[in-house]
Amino acid sequence: MSVDLRGRNMLSMKDLSGEEILAILDKSADLKADREKHFRAAPLAGQTLAMVFQKPSLRTRVSFETGMTRLGGHAIYLSPVDFELGKRESVEDVAIVLSRYADLIMARVFGHAIVEELAEYATCPVINGLSDFEHPCQILADLLTVRERKGNLKGLTLNYIGDGNNVAHSLMYGCARVGMNCVITSPSGFEPDATVLSESNAIGSELGATVRVAMDPAEGARDADVIYTDVWASMGQEADADARKAKFSGFQVNAGLMKHAKPDAIILHCLPAHYGDEIDYDTSRTANSAIFDQAENRMHAQNGLMLYLAGRA
Repeated sequence: MSVDLRGRNMLSMKDLSGEEILAILDKSADLKADREKHFRAAPLAGQTLAMVFQKPSLRTRVSFETGMTRLGGHAIYLSPVDFELGKRESVEDVAIVLSRYADLIMARVFGHAIVEELAEYATCPVINGLSDFEHPCQILADLLTVRERKGNLKGLTLNYIGDGNNVAHSLMYGCARVGMNCVITSPSGFEPDATVLSESNAIGSELGATVRVAMDPAEGARDADVIYTDVWASMGQEADADARKAKFSGFQVNAGLMKHAKPDAIILHCLPAHYGDEIDYDTSRTANSAIFDQAENRMHAQNGLMLYLAGRA
């Protein structure tokens, strides 16, 4: 594929076409398959990634930092205590200053408007490492994992069960872009954003894919190729955890729910997992589960993305 993403931002799965997503997945799979070759080639030698964190993280920090190292580049971790983004220093000034030092900026933030403002003022590519509205890097890893297990993406059905949150939004856009059907199963009051539903359905219709919302877990999981879940209370929602647990009762991925999906349906969870809530431990350890392949693929998918944004793919 002839794809040029040099200098682009990656704030949303909607920012990428289906062709661009597949090109990133192809590059990511190649990087994963022959790690030593790419380690020696050091395609990101001389490149620096500035990592801006408002939220702590395990997978986001380690996957980006390790990925940059393996590709010959350098990553700088800017923690929530290093500076208060938008308080001690304006987002505009941070974007301009970091652009003078770094070749790429990755930001893991609370509000989506922050990554949008960083992208507005930065003169280098900005990557959304997570915001309250989308989690695109996670979904690139998810699609890579599904393709590894299933061999293709188009025509498959993914059922996400849980809160209609940032992960759900990016899944809806991402599945639609590659021709996958997507069902978001949420209790009443926790459905995904209506605009995302409308936009992703319009995108999916071009490839014959549907995106819909369900409220019955068994119906949502019926004949699914992929069952996906996430925590019921995301970071910053801890005060509502007990109330949410009551609302989400019955929305657990377990052996009973998996009977409604296809026998070879794969299980995904973006982690961290609260075993006994959104998924039971035994189900997370079955042969159908790909959650740790999925976690590893964060690094490979992000490596592919960074190579394209840096113009070194």
